[in-house]
Amino acid sequence: MSDKIIDVIDEELKKQIDEEIKGMIFTKNFRSPTAEEWYVFLPSFKDPVTGGAPGKTIIHYNLYDTKHIFINTTIIFDDPALHKSKLHRLVYALADEIVNRLVGYADTLLSVHSGENSYNAEYKQ
Repeated sequence: MSDKIIDVIDEELKKQIDEEIKGMIFTKNFRSPTAEEWYVFLPSFKDPVTGGAPGKTIIHYNLYDTKHIFINTTIIFDDPALHKSKLHRLVYALADEIVNRLVGYADTLLSVHSGENSYNAEYKQ
C-alpha cells in the first residue's frame, strides 16, 4: 500500500508564486551597524501610494547578547492585494524566500505584516 500525497494548492496560484519569486528584486535602502532595510520589488504588485516597491524588509541584528543570537526580521507588504486571505500561501512563500535570500535561515524571529495574512514565525537551525 502506498501513501498518496495530494497537493491542494491551486495550479494558478502555484504558477503565480513561481513567477513572483523568479521576478523578486531587492535594493538596500539603509544600513547601520545593527540593522539593514531592503525594498522588495515584485512583478505583479506595487505600493499604492508611491507605485514603487510593495514590500520592505528590516533586519535587526542582536549584537549585544551573544548567548542566544537571533536576527529579528520584519517584512511589511504595502500592496492591499497581498492583504487578502486568498493570497496567504503567496505571502508565506514570498516571506520564506525573503528570509532565505537575505538572512540565510540563521536563527531568526520573523514578523510579517500583510493585513489578514500577518503572522510570526521562528527559524532555528
